[in-house]
Amino acid sequence: MRLRNKTPAALAADVACVVVFCAIGRRSHAEGLTLTGVAETAWPFLTGTALGWVLARAWRRPLALLPTGVVVWVATVVVGMLLRKLTAQGTAPSFIVVASLTTAALLLGWRAIARSVA
Repeated sequence: MRLRNKTPAALAADVACVVVFCAIGRRSHAEGLTLTGVAETAWPFLTGTALGWVLARAWRRPLALLPTGVVVWVATVVVGMLLRKLTAQGTAPSFIVVASLTTAALLLGWRAIARSVA
């Protein structure tokens, strides 16, 4: 598969991972799985994901764990938490830990699987 063909799929995978993380979180806290609710929870993290893509220039090596995956993951968590704090959403230390570990498993995990298959 050529690079330009991998980029949209990689971006879609990152977005899907963040949305899945947010949907699982909402479900585990009995907040409901409405489209609006998931979007409200996901937008800070998706903003971080987008910034991570730009910072890492992820379109160059979208499947790379380093630096692409790590930069996207860190930006997703840091920007997501900062935006949640600025908008008076929860940023409890336990949530930061769970969000960091879960998004690492998702955002880095799919890349590791894709690289091992390729």
